[in-house]
Amino acid sequence: MRFVLDPGVTPALRDGLAGLWADVVNAGGAVGFLPPVKPADVESALRQHLVGMAEGTTRLLVGLPERGGTGRPVATAFLKLNTHPLMGHWVWLTTVMVAPRLQGAGAGRELLAAAASAAQRVAPGATGIRLTCRGGMGLEGFYAACGYREVGRVPDAIHVGDGEYRDDITMWLPLGPRPGGRPPKETAGAVASGR
Repeated sequence: MRFVLDPGVTPALRDGLAGLWADVVNAGGAVGFLPPVKPADVESALRQHLVGMAEGTTRLLVGLPERGGTGRPVATAFLKLNTHPLMGHWVWLTTVMVAPRLQGAGAGRELLAAAASAAQRVAPGATGIRLTCRGGMGLEGFYAACGYREVGRVPDAIHVGDGEYRDDITMWLPLGPRPGGRPPKETAGAVASGR
């Protein structure tokens, strides 16, 4: 897979992103919708990302097939820059998707590594990446294996139908030293106690 940051948004790319999103949801992926969906069903959510891109607050990372590096996207993630003056030192990672046929073969890890690299380019000095994921699917374990740690959980925040609810889990990937060069308190305590 070849990753491209901020590709030109063409009708073909837009259709490819909507198609990927629908494919991932229909395969059981937790990216904002419940199956079954068609590409048209995700258009409104995709449009919100594209508006953010036009405003300069959202950046798109696309994974393209290795052969030729063109064609329909097979992976994607959006990096959202914080506009709040007290939170500009970290970025959001949203709508993280890998084509179902590539899942389980390391493509997700590649995407997350590329997203961390992209975050450092688009937000120099960023100290971390924050994302949320749906509980009950094992996603937090996947993200933990990629260096993220769980920093929050809201029980039953996501209603997935028929009286079934899932936790909304917040994950954090540190990218560098905290502002002022101080390590996180947990790290400082662990180092001092020899843990």
